[in-house]
Amino acid sequence: MSDTPELLHPSGDKLPQLTERQEYILSLIVREYIRTGQPVGSKALVERFDLGFSSATVRNEMGVLEAHSLIYAPHTSAGRVPTQKGYRYFVQRLLTAAGLPAQEREQIAREFRRAARNVDEWPRVAAMTLARVVRTAALVTPPRPSENRFKHLELINTQGRLVLMVLVVQGGSVHQQVLTLAEAVPQERLSRTAALINASCAGMTAEEIRAKVRTHPDELTRDIAELVAEALGQANQQAARDVVRYGLSQSLAAFTEDEAQQIVRVLEEDALLDAILQDMLAPDQPDLQIVVAGEGRWEPLHNLSMVLGRYGTSQARGAVGVLGPTRMRYGRAVSAVRYVASLMSDMLNDVYSEPKD
Repeated sequence: MSDTPELLHPSGDKLPQLTERQEYILSLIVREYIRTGQPVGSKALVERFDLGFSSATVRNEMGVLEAHSLIYAPHTSAGRVPTQKGYRYFVQRLLTAAGLPAQEREQIAREFRRAARNVDEWPRVAAMTLARVVRTAALVTPPRPSENRFKHLELINTQGRLVLMVLVVQGGSVHQQVLTLAEAVPQERLSRTAALINASCAGMTAEEIRAKVRTHPDELTRDIAELVAEALGQANQQAARDVVRYGLSQSLAAFTEDEAQQIVRVLEEDALLDAILQDMLAPDQPDLQIVVAGEGRWEPLHNLSMVLGRYGTSQARGAVGVLGPTRMRYGRAVSAVRYVASLMSDMLNDVYSEPKD
C-alpha cells in the first residue's frame, strides 16, 4: 500500500494556499479538537505547545483560517472548531499516519495467527481488531474472487416454457433463476445444452463465455450462455453480502444523534453499503482511501468519515474499513486499516500459494 492515503472522492472545495505557520496552527486545532471534543482557544495552544509566538499572533492566524472557512467559532469569544473543509485540508495536506507501536502490531498479528487456518474467521477477527484499535465501528468483507468464474450449470424443465437455471460459481456459491424461453424445450435438449456449456466454458469469466459462444450455430446455446454471463456479472456486484460489522454498540456513545443516525443507515442499508464497497473495490481505485464528511457522491453522510482499505491477491480481494464521526483519529485509523489489510493480504497470498494435493 502507498504510504500516502488518498481521498475517495475529493471535494469540490478548492483548498486555499496557507503559510507554513497557518498550516501548523490548523493542524494543532484539528488534533486538539479530535482529542478533547472542545473548541480550541489561542491561549490554550500557546501554553500547551510552547509555540514561541503570542496568543495575539495565533488569533490573527485563526482569523485567516476562519476567512478561508477552515475553522469557525461555535460561540462568541469561544475557541475554534474545524469545519468539514478544515478536516479535508488536514487529511489531504497535513495528515501523517505513523505506524502502530510494535507491541500493538504484534498483538494484532497474534490474533490473526490463531485464525490463520480458518479463512472464514478472518473477517470477524479483522472487524473486532479495527473496532478496538480505532474505537469506532468497523466493517470487513470476506475475500471474494476478483471476478467470478463459471463452474457448473444445470437446466431443469419445470413447466411449459419455464426452465430453472442452477449456476454454480467457482468458490461454491449457487445462483438459481427461472427462465422463460421463447418456446418449450424438451429436458433432453436442455441437458445437452448444459453439458456443452459445462465442457466448453469451465473456469471462464462472463466476458470470456460471451466471446466463446458468440458464433455458436445453436441459438439456444447462445441464449443460455448469455444468461449465464449475465448471472455471473450480477454475482460480481454482490459485495455487501456477508459483510461483517462490529463495534457500533460499543462506540455509539461517542456519536452525536445525527452521526449515529447516519452510521446506522450505512451499516443497515445493504444497498448503500454495497455501493460504497463496489466503489472501494473497483480496480481503478487506490488501495487506501479516506472519505471526509461524506464528500462527493456520499454527501448525505456529511456527518461521517470513512477510512477504507483493500486487501487481497490477484485471485481474490476484499475490503476493510472504519466509520466514525468527522472528529475521527485519522492518523490512527489509517495506520490500523493499512496494517490489518496488509496482514490479510499476506495470509491470503499464503493460502493461494500452498501446493494443491
